[in-house]
Amino acid sequence: MTWQVEAEKWLNQENLEATLKQQLLKEEHNQALLEDSFYKNLSFGTAGLRGELGFGTNRMNIYTVRKAAQGLALYIENFGEAAKSRGVVIAYDSRHQSAEFGLEVAKVLGWHGIRSFLFDELQSTPLLSFAIRELSTFSGVVITASHNPAEYNGLKVYGEDGGQVTLEAATAITAYTEGIEDLFSVEVMEEASLLAEGLLIYLDQDMSNRYLKKLDEILLDGELDKRLSIVFSPLHGAGGKLVSKGLEVAGFSNVTLVNEQSIPDPDFATVKFPNPEEAQAFDLALEYGQKVTADLLIATDPDADRMGVAVRDEENNYVFLTGNQIGALLVHTLLEDKSNRGKLPVNGVVLKTIVTSELGRAIADNYGIQTIDVLTGFKFISEKVLEFERSAASTFLIGYEESYGYLIGDFVRDKDAVQASVLIASVAARYKADGQTLLEGLHAIYKQYGFYQEGLESIQLKGKTGMGKIDTIMNHFRSASFGGEFAQPLDLIEDYSNGYAIYIKTGIQQTLDLPIANVLKFKLADGTWFAIRPSGTEPKIKFYFGVKANTQAESDKRLLAIKTDVMTIVEKILAGSL
Repeated sequence: MTWQVEAEKWLNQENLEATLKQQLLKEEHNQALLEDSFYKNLSFGTAGLRGELGFGTNRMNIYTVRKAAQGLALYIENFGEAAKSRGVVIAYDSRHQSAEFGLEVAKVLGWHGIRSFLFDELQSTPLLSFAIRELSTFSGVVITASHNPAEYNGLKVYGEDGGQVTLEAATAITAYTEGIEDLFSVEVMEEASLLAEGLLIYLDQDMSNRYLKKLDEILLDGELDKRLSIVFSPLHGAGGKLVSKGLEVAGFSNVTLVNEQSIPDPDFATVKFPNPEEAQAFDLALEYGQKVTADLLIATDPDADRMGVAVRDEENNYVFLTGNQIGALLVHTLLEDKSNRGKLPVNGVVLKTIVTSELGRAIADNYGIQTIDVLTGFKFISEKVLEFERSAASTFLIGYEESYGYLIGDFVRDKDAVQASVLIASVAARYKADGQTLLEGLHAIYKQYGFYQEGLESIQLKGKTGMGKIDTIMNHFRSASFGGEFAQPLDLIEDYSNGYAIYIKTGIQQTLDLPIANVLKFKLADGTWFAIRPSGTEPKIKFYFGVKANTQAESDKRLLAIKTDVMTIVEKILAGSL
């Protein structure tokens, strides 16, 4: 079916939701918008949907949400009445239509006789993960687009362990979803009937209280200066209450909330992007920090699974830490704390992604702890935690990724900004008790292990044309012969699409013990590396870089060189000159 036919079908659809109908009629002559809205179905990716809000098969709306919910319902039905009775937990963040989409999921599931546990107000992704485990439900759904701009929303599906669904489950749900040819054929059960038949149960504050009690498991031992001054912003999202309460439970009372950003706002009016990876998201927090002379600034994204920080330096300016730097501080302090208490397990494991800094591995090696790499995406960290839980062969200590996601206590099975906020505040409080700042602690780590530094470049390429350009870039790097473009010889290429690594000098191939993924990683002779990966949730292609040197100046030089070399090749590809 062509996009024109699909668009016409929507225009002629009887009882089309009123707002969507109005938007469609307004834009019925906008050919470019119509094509992008209808040229494909919004795909169910590795854990769910994400896209721009609006009319069409390639947008987030009640019809694409219902379709995904029916795919999940059909999947659950395979596991019988017990699975249907165990049910699904549903949470939602502060985005446009999040609450509506959450109820729509429950209405579709209810039609299939599947019980839903729906939070009665916006809640974080980590609390959703926790609730799945606490209630022993079969699955979970969270309505969020994480840190994307305001025009986006999404739907993520979770398994019974509290982690994002496995690739196997996602493939099955995708098949059921794609088998639904008519978006408008999905049946729903009304809220009143769901409540009357016990197919919809609303969750209240009790679940948050249960979660907060579990934070005791991640608290540090020894002297901490709880007078630490903290400024916290939830960036208009779902983390405001739980992070604030978490810091309070951990004993931090000197916490200033950024009032303007504590109000849930789907437009994220005070920030360009509600992303703690971006310095601009901290603009208001910086103002607050200067007023109260805060030691630490913390911000969480709209669904409170990512956390970023800024710390005051010796000149009372604030320095933003990267996700890799935060991860290094957490790993170092956590392992040091457990070692000092004699509670560092010999089979302990640190988990990180293939594009995360090697500094964490160096720290873990120093404590005799193994580091295991997984594919990009926190679901792969969660799957390893589940594997450890089942086999008891390894003990999970901490998992993290460069994109500001961290997990410490395994009572949650996704990245958790609440846990991370509590732990980074505790790390800063420990350094403060020793008369140091968090920044000075980081510099001490560099002096001990080497000056590791990482970088990230992203290119946004929207729509059908953009997807074609992303494919062109990946194909060029996958097929081209490299070496002369870089300051150091190319040593190793890892192609996760075919599961092999190849050593350039010898031509020897080595199997990669990771799932198949459209990712490339290149390693140079001096330890410098770069990786290329199309985003699974955004119309972007990402370029990751990592270097190590004996000095900060040399580290800066190497990072600039590899970034320049790689991005020059990319520019030529996009210009059509390669």
